[in-house]
Amino acid sequence: MTTGPLAGIRVLDLSSVVVGPVATAVLAEQGAEVIKLESPEGDLLRKLGGGARRPGMSGKFLNFNRGKRSICLDVKRPAARAALHRIAAGVDVVVTNIRPEAQKRMGVDAAALTALSPRLIHCSIVGFGTNGPYAGKPAYDTVIQGVSGVAASFLPSNQGEPRYVPMLISDHVCGLVAAQMIGFALYRREKTGRGEAIEVPMFENMAAFVMMEHLGPVTFRPAVGPVGDQRVMSPEARPIATADGYVCLSANTDAQAHGFFDAIGRPELKTDPRFATVTARTRNTKDYFALRAAALAEKSTAEWLVIFEALDVPAMPYNTIEGLLDDPHLRAVGMISEAEHPSEGAIWAIGAPNSFSGGNAPPAGPSPLLGQDGVAVLREAGLDDDAIDALRRDGALIETAQEETP
Repeated sequence: MTTGPLAGIRVLDLSSVVVGPVATAVLAEQGAEVIKLESPEGDLLRKLGGGARRPGMSGKFLNFNRGKRSICLDVKRPAARAALHRIAAGVDVVVTNIRPEAQKRMGVDAAALTALSPRLIHCSIVGFGTNGPYAGKPAYDTVIQGVSGVAASFLPSNQGEPRYVPMLISDHVCGLVAAQMIGFALYRREKTGRGEAIEVPMFENMAAFVMMEHLGPVTFRPAVGPVGDQRVMSPEARPIATADGYVCLSANTDAQAHGFFDAIGRPELKTDPRFATVTARTRNTKDYFALRAAALAEKSTAEWLVIFEALDVPAMPYNTIEGLLDDPHLRAVGMISEAEHPSEGAIWAIGAPNSFSGGNAPPAGPSPLLGQDGVAVLREAGLDDDAIDALRRDGALIETAQEETP
């Protein structure tokens, strides 16, 4: 059987909600075994993720936690903390988004856990780097969007008002960065035999993201122009209305823009000093976008897509979120499929978007009920049945049996 590149890697996931689970979902997707440790209340995303068929199994939780195993321990109890340390001593990677001071209180900080296992990769995702004045402050995605400049990037297109991206973009980006950093650390461990303590600060990562994108002319001292990429910050940088819908079009190079001018029946614009070159179009973004909007209103989406394809102009139809479920390309490559969850019934399953020529891991298993794998995980950590029973009696171990589909 083909295995993923991380087959044999064991991960202890001490994270919750989105940023950490994104990172560990990527690791699971590549074949790692991910053990998700939850509190008695469970990951907040079990409740925060919108509608569900049963309490604690929201759609968002299903999507972020497929392929993981769940153990539920009340780590306020000494016996549970001791069991947690036994599990941590037998894994390759620990991922946490618990604040640093709380990590120390629980004994799951990098110093405590690498003392148990010098080969351990410990990845701590924090709101703000521990060497700066914001260290230790609580952070959620929208907090990071606001402080990092993401919300400010909407000022030109939103009548001078900041706003948040309507998805948890900071959590997703930083979760992917964390998975990347873990991959780098595992590679270095292969060469040195030593573990690694990784810190992934969300503020710094998103601020770097924004500055690389939007400092532009302000990179120079003194500045040579206004801040921001005016093309992507323009109010007109959006899907373009056609006679019956929208087209998503981006004609950036001279060849693409000139093909666009041919497509709309305006070949003379190829020599128009406002639009002939990349530099000219950048200086005249507002006029260029107005030209596009006026032209595309004259034909249907389907008509434009045929014309643009013939002239190699980058354009695609606009999809709603629901429309993604029926997108023929996503269906063909296996990104969207119907599946049967053992407790939640019929669901849409989201596949792995990336592939390796050496093979990918088999499809990940379903997302777990709270604590459903606790006993198995503890046995693998070396605890016998008497020790496990003692954890039950103490209230340190919480179990949820696998239930039938409602």
